[in-house]
Amino acid sequence: MSRISRQPAETSAGNESLTLHFGRDELVIRQRYEILSIANDILIGVWFVIGSIFFFYDSLAYAGTWLFVIGSVEMLIRPVIRLVRRLHLQRMNADSPAPSAAEHDF
Repeated sequence: MSRISRQPAETSAGNESLTLHFGRDELVIRQRYEILSIANDILIGVWFVIGSIFFFYDSLAYAGTWLFVIGSVEMLIRPVIRLVRRLHLQRMNADSPAPSAAEHDF
């Protein structure tokens, strides 16, 4: 569960400080999805770079085309990873009145 609270003590600039509270499970889930997203992005780059190199050789153009198709499918997987992460966190925080903090897209 995550929650956001404002501390009553003021900082030197006169602004209130902001404290974020995350549950251990939420942080673990966020880290796992971030790692999955990073690995997917690396594979996308690998498929497109190798596919591009293959296009320099007529004998490898067919394989290069398939690498572009694989890279394109993985690009479709990117939003699926984000959606599954968001749904997973919403299920975890269903009973929490505060919205989940740190809504970064990977």
